[in-house]
Amino acid sequence: MATRFSILFSCLIFAMVIQTMVPVSEGLSVGYYKSTRTCPRAESIVKSVVREFVQRDPGLGAGLIRMFFHDCFVRGCDGSVLLDPSPLNPNPEKLSVPNNPSLRGFEVIDAVKTALENACPGVVSCADIIAFAARDATYFLGRISYNIPSGRYDGRVSVNAEALSLLPAPFFNLTQLKASFSSVGLSDVDLVTLSGAHSIGRSHCSSFTNRLYPTIDPTMSPQFGAFLRTKCPQNTTIDRVVPQDFVTPNSLDKQYYNNVKSLTALFFSDWSLLTSPATFNLLDQFSKVSGLFEANFGKSMVKMGNIGVKSKGQGEIRRSCRIVN
Repeated sequence: MATRFSILFSCLIFAMVIQTMVPVSEGLSVGYYKSTRTCPRAESIVKSVVREFVQRDPGLGAGLIRMFFHDCFVRGCDGSVLLDPSPLNPNPEKLSVPNNPSLRGFEVIDAVKTALENACPGVVSCADIIAFAARDATYFLGRISYNIPSGRYDGRVSVNAEALSLLPAPFFNLTQLKASFSSVGLSDVDLVTLSGAHSIGRSHCSSFTNRLYPTIDPTMSPQFGAFLRTKCPQNTTIDRVVPQDFVTPNSLDKQYYNNVKSLTALFFSDWSLLTSPATFNLLDQFSKVSGLFEANFGKSMVKMGNIGVKSKGQGEIRRSCRIVN
């Protein structure tokens, strides 16, 4: 007789399979700028600029993927994370603790926007630029290909406090992580899948030093904790950075799941995926089955790109991604 845990795992696997049928938000479509003939080369322009930056610094690719996540979880995928402080809004999302100073890639978005405005003025939204850039970075870092629907409009509101309250934190337990993802329509499968982005990029020591001092957290490998202490010394005024994955730091791959299982992932939230049989079994499958993580990552990115999409009446096409029109 099937156990309760095996039934839960079977449900997760079923959910993973039906992700092949990811619904698309109203107003979005694959190839939107080509089909509407408003900017047929939009996606190729984005890809060309992103390639140039990621070849010089793979960490910027990781930053673009993270930027997409941070944009979509707060007010939906509307480019609000890009807005600079202004007299009318001195505290936008960009300055919130989860984003400042760790969020990277703003210069890439600026360069893409400049290229697009030269080719097709006033047509391509900053929200779509983030989605395209994250898609292209995913390919350059992990050779993971997927089509991302477009046609988003840019939001006009960006609030520091919302980013702090809505973005899942590195110290979250599994219950908190599930609630955070569920609140934006993402499943436990999406949670485990998108956590795989922690196989690239870097983290400030302040995001996990609570696991190192005064004693090494028992949820972390003692050897790994001792190693991290050499990279993140106590009582320093410098918030140093380390790779999120020391094994394949510039490759978006399944190594993250091996790190979680061996207790060599940086965050408590990473370890939290081990605390339910269903999420553990899913990450175990990702670590063992070649291509399974890659096949699901694009689907979860597309699904995330459907969060809170704004229509023409709710937003605008910014001329500069840093300020509202």
